[in-house]
Amino acid sequence: MADLTSGWKEFENIQEDNSFFPDDMQYSIKNYRKNEVLFHKGDSCDALYVVMSGSVKTEMISDSGNLIPIETIQAPRPLAPAFLFSDRNNFPVDVSALSPVELLRIPKAEVIRLMTIRPDFMQQFMTHNANRTQFLSQRLQLLSIKTIKGKMAHMLLDTYHREGPRFLLDKNQTELAEYFGVARPSLARSISEMIDEGIISVNKKEYTILKLNSIKELLI
Repeated sequence: MADLTSGWKEFENIQEDNSFFPDDMQYSIKNYRKNEVLFHKGDSCDALYVVMSGSVKTEMISDSGNLIPIETIQAPRPLAPAFLFSDRNNFPVDVSALSPVELLRIPKAEVIRLMTIRPDFMQQFMTHNANRTQFLSQRLQLLSIKTIKGKMAHMLLDTYHREGPRFLLDKNQTELAEYFGVARPSLARSISEMIDEGIISVNKKEYTILKLNSIKELLI
């Protein structure tokens, strides 16, 4: 069968050759058009799904009816792999294609078989799910913050702890607004106020934290 390990970069320690998967392993591949919905929230997650090419976005509807973007997933990456073994194995978000997508499907029974004959596969699978749990925990914490300045403070502090008081953000204001689930003008106004208050300085995508305590106070 085709080499499928190259379709999951998280498994970078696994040898990339055709002998990794059994020749008789059952799998299928389906193609989706741009803007086509792959899964709705609540759909059964009954297999391991891997985006082999293209990219997808995941979204959910808040209690107030607002559409909240969760993340963009670029190939090669799996979709909600941890939910495969959940008692309630349903997709927690809507998934739609940002570009033409090729999606690999490996049935649950085959995933279990792979884990039995390939301990390195099982280890990488578990590591990936643990890393995703950390990401989603941080994402939920961010979404629970009500104010735009609080959301900005959360992101700035998270980056500060990794890189120090001066750093480059990988998102422009339009992308930040989408990530926070807020209107861009409202975000721009909040950033301008933080600059006027001397809390931060901004030069394009370069941010400098000038008053760390003031940033922390925005989270309260």
